[in-house]
Amino acid sequence: MVYGELVSGSLVRIHSRCTYSEVFASRECDCGWQLQSSRHLLTQNGGVLIYLDQEGRGAGLRAKAEAYRMHQQEGLDTFQAYEKLGLPPDPRDYADAAQFLKDRGVEWVKLLTNNPGKIEALEKTGIKVERVALRAIPTPTNGAYLEAKKQHGHLLLHVATSREADEEHAFPLCG
Repeated sequence: MVYGELVSGSLVRIHSRCTYSEVFASRECDCGWQLQSSRHLLTQNGGVLIYLDQEGRGAGLRAKAEAYRMHQQEGLDTFQAYEKLGLPPDPRDYADAAQFLKDRGVEWVKLLTNNPGKIEALEKTGIKVERVALRAIPTPTNGAYLEAKKQHGHLLLHVATSREADEEHAFPLCG
């Protein structure tokens, strides 16, 4: 979805589908609020949302469901569960997103992300990236998940409290 004009320097969110949070409102991950807050920023400032069909870090809905089961029953984080299932921790591919931007002549972006893999993928194709961090909001159900993401390289520099998020009208804006 393009909000306004897509040019170099535009705000960009590359987002992988998450049925659990986007359809079933699961609070076990951070995908739903990332999409919601990104859309809010994009509608306010212009830019583009590139929505990719890469459920469960690219492993699919079945693998994601099994990883959640392993988290609940065995105490494994999703990275450990994927490993136990014989899956890579994050096999997503952002080449299509990068090509979409390149085809439109975009040379640099302000990328809404905490995922260094997205930054690397765009930079590999020659697109310069200025990262715009999304604050993580811990809940009783996703705190361990956020910590696991941080331990696996995600750039979660500031974790907003639930109260801070409420004060920001439920949008964990850039931090």
